[in-house]
Amino acid sequence: MLLGCVLVFAPARGLLLSQLMLLGLAAIVISAYAVVLHEQLSAHPWLKSAAPHPIWGEAGAALKVPLQPLVSIARNRPYFEIGRPLASIMALIGGFLIGAQRRRAKLLMKAIAWSGAAYAAYGIIAHLADPTQLLWREKEAYVSVLTGTFVNRNTAAIYFGTAAVLWLLLLAERVRQHLPPREIEWRRAVDLFLSRTPKEIIIAFSMLFICLAAMFMTGSRAGVVLSLCGLVVAFTLYFRRDLAGWRAIFIAAAGASAVALLLLEIMGAGVNGRADLISTPDEGRLETYRSTLRLIADHPWFGTGLGTFSLSFPAYRSSKVSMWGVWDIAHNTLLEVAADMGIPVACLLVIAWAIGFAVLARGAIAARHHRTVPIASFVIALLAAAHSLVDFSLQIPGYAIVAFALIGAGLSQSCSALQENSKLRTFAPEQPRCSVEA
Repeated sequence: MLLGCVLVFAPARGLLLSQLMLLGLAAIVISAYAVVLHEQLSAHPWLKSAAPHPIWGEAGAALKVPLQPLVSIARNRPYFEIGRPLASIMALIGGFLIGAQRRRAKLLMKAIAWSGAAYAAYGIIAHLADPTQLLWREKEAYVSVLTGTFVNRNTAAIYFGTAAVLWLLLLAERVRQHLPPREIEWRRAVDLFLSRTPKEIIIAFSMLFICLAAMFMTGSRAGVVLSLCGLVVAFTLYFRRDLAGWRAIFIAAAGASAVALLLLEIMGAGVNGRADLISTPDEGRLETYRSTLRLIADHPWFGTGLGTFSLSFPAYRSSKVSMWGVWDIAHNTLLEVAADMGIPVACLLVIAWAIGFAVLARGAIAARHHRTVPIASFVIALLAAAHSLVDFSLQIPGYAIVAFALIGAGLSQSCSALQENSKLRTFAPEQPRCSVEA
């Protein structure tokens, strides 16, 4: 309801043509979901390829009761599961409309950064005080590590990593404001800030440290490693224009990577311990991917129904997977979308993400003076997409709403940055030419 109010009251005037085209792409994705949901829920599908799931005939024969066959393996389950993708797309469009104005986009980024730091501080205090409690309920899993207000430590790690990326960029922006507008002399900059550090830089650094501490305390391998890579990319992209040539950029990236490895050695004892304990890939997860591919092959067009993976997967579960536990999530969002909604929808999402990455990348590179939001959105999109290929962070609304809101604002700001650069090139004064005659 709150996201709906955002869409109703968010200003939509004065949008650029490129911004309207991106909204059109979102409308295409929404329409595709609507069509597939109709085919999964309807007793009379529109398309001939929407064949009913054979389990309805088997169940009717076993019960000796006629059952209405459906594409979905569970009646009405897709209808009740539409909330999560609907919240994500509403957050994306809301962030897009709000982020059309530079000041509002920056406020959105700061709000997400401050809330991330607040959740990180709460998570650290709560874990030290009583690690057996999750808010006001008993914690059933991951008692030995920090999860904040999340149930799963991997989602918590990528969330705190996202907040750390935002605070790193805010810190870099504040550091840059106290330096002369020319090529940075790093030795003089270090001497300047060690002798008289401004208050706003101390605050940003403290918030960054809190988010990093919470991230490392989760003990998540993929979440921590991907977040550290995101920090390196964010630092390199932000100071790219202040570095003289590709050699300087490479040295800066190498230095940032060395700092990230040092942090991993100092603060990531739990992560390193898990990496030593599990040195080979998770065979159970790889077998789950293979089983999911068999499920997709049997239902390629419309899947088995949105949110029905936990019901349809047991029939395809490999014997090589341990019988302990329930695989209610595929640990790969793209594969699970293909299993639930069909290959066409999954391919459409891949195309939409590819277009979004292209816009964000161009915006992050093209932005000049106001580049914090485009760079943050590009790095967060990379983090979210990469982590969702080995886990399910984008399927958790507590993270998905935050990530998509910021990505939406970044898409809008990237369009504005590309438009400004186009105008600068168009109206740039022509350089005088000289000719030499023999």
